[in-house]
Amino acid sequence: MSARSTIQVVPAQKIRAISAKAEGVRHVPEEVPIAISYGGSSHAVLMGTPDDLVDFAVGFSLTEGIITRLEQIQSIDVVEGDLGIDVQVLLADDVSNILRQRKRSMAGPVGCGLCGIESIDQAMRTLPELVASNLKMTFKDVTDATAELQRLQVLHRETRAVHAAGLFVPGAGIMALREDVGRHNALDKLCGFALGAEIKAENAAVVVTSRISVEMVQKTVMLGSPILIAVSAPTALAIRTAEAAGVTLIGIARGEDFEIFTHPYRIVRG
Repeated sequence: MSARSTIQVVPAQKIRAISAKAEGVRHVPEEVPIAISYGGSSHAVLMGTPDDLVDFAVGFSLTEGIITRLEQIQSIDVVEGDLGIDVQVLLADDVSNILRQRKRSMAGPVGCGLCGIESIDQAMRTLPELVASNLKMTFKDVTDATAELQRLQVLHRETRAVHAAGLFVPGAGIMALREDVGRHNALDKLCGFALGAEIKAENAAVVVTSRISVEMVQKTVMLGSPILIAVSAPTALAIRTAEAAGVTLIGIARGEDFEIFTHPYRIVRG
């Protein structure tokens, strides 16, 4: 947990119906550089919301393929600096050796999930086989998932400026939710929490407030969830990746309307 506030209050001129002007304040989300370091060496620097940083480090390590189990992380320390935050991860020796051989470095702004990688092969990495799952969702489950995600977005309700990712289990609702100024960060934080809490992702759908890019599909596969639902549309590459990975991809889920792009057999009328 970072000591920094996730929200700042700033002055703002509020224009109402063009003719009216009033002085006021606006709650905005904080955004800071967050370094993920392994063995004392910075591996990635991302701009994000300074909250749930242990979850962030665990989830990033999982979705980047650095770890597959929580036990492969020995410790996580959150170190505050003047300009940003360094989340220092100590890995088990065998994982550290693999990471040194991979040699990947990233530095990018919010919303750029592939900045700074060294080759096209890294961007188009081969995904593991999706965990076998018998999960089915009804039409109502899909609409309930997006509605509940919206209701639970505390930080977004205050700022109107952050993304959210949730884990939805039919019959139980949203089991976990994380928010961040970056959509990739929000999903990484969710993945980290799910791994630490031993939530069976193969029995849950990932629900996000953003568009579906290929990285969001990749992270969902690494988590082991068979269904990804978003309020916005997918890219063509995201659709091809979800099809190949066995993920049911649902986009433009707003109100009672949504579109299924891949593996529709998991979604039933109910």
